[in-house]
Amino acid sequence: MKLNPSIKLHLIIGALLSIWSLLFTLSTRPYEHGEMDLRRWYEVAIGFSVIAFFSYAIISWIQKALFLKFKKWNFILEISIYIIFYSLYTIATYFYYRSPIITGFYNFQEFFSNIIINIIAVFTPIVLIARHYVTKLIPKKSGEIIIKGTNKLDYLKIKQSELICISNSQNYVEVFFLEKDIVKTKLIRSSLKKVHADFDFLIQIHRSHLINPLHFKSWKDTTTILVSEKELPVSKSYKKNLLNL
Repeated sequence: MKLNPSIKLHLIIGALLSIWSLLFTLSTRPYEHGEMDLRRWYEVAIGFSVIAFFSYAIISWIQKALFLKFKKWNFILEISIYIIFYSLYTIATYFYYRSPIITGFYNFQEFFSNIIINIIAVFTPIVLIARHYVTKLIPKKSGEIIIKGTNKLDYLKIKQSELICISNSQNYVEVFFLEKDIVKTKLIRSSLKKVHADFDFLIQIHRSHLINPLHFKSWKDTTTILVSEKELPVSKSYKKNLLNL
């Protein structure tokens, strides 16, 4: 099973789901009960659609964190994401439904059986199709990567296997790479956080250092590793990233 971990693409899915939910709810009024005037129904539709977006936005970050941790995606993780999404959505919409804005009278069990189950039945096929579609947008691996900075001259195109590590250097990052088996460096105006987001194959070993696991050689001691021709510190909070290799 594949996952496109791009937060940007999944936020788009969340936005589209929210818009579709709003239009569907306003046009069909599928959850209407009791005495709901038009104003109250607009409040229900808008509130539920906004909650749908934020619930999906939250799982966008959660699934990327899981993907980076396990370096893979499977059926259990996919099902877990759906459970988390619908749990967040159910809890948030129930509190909104019972708030003074809506003043709904269903208890939680009635709310779940009469409203949430219907929403799950409507949302799930759409989310399934959208998530499947974005996996087709996963960039094909060409073996080359391009590291860009904020300046147009900050540009480095190398093979992924040639990248050794990247270190923080104030407002820049220092890229260490091989060129004809010689270690070279280049300063690029960017942040370590952005580089890590762009290249999730890199492993963080310290708040100031990312490494390409292909170049990890050995431990020098409990707090230092050898990466090709460099020695780099390993902080306790990131040590597990290396131990999981």
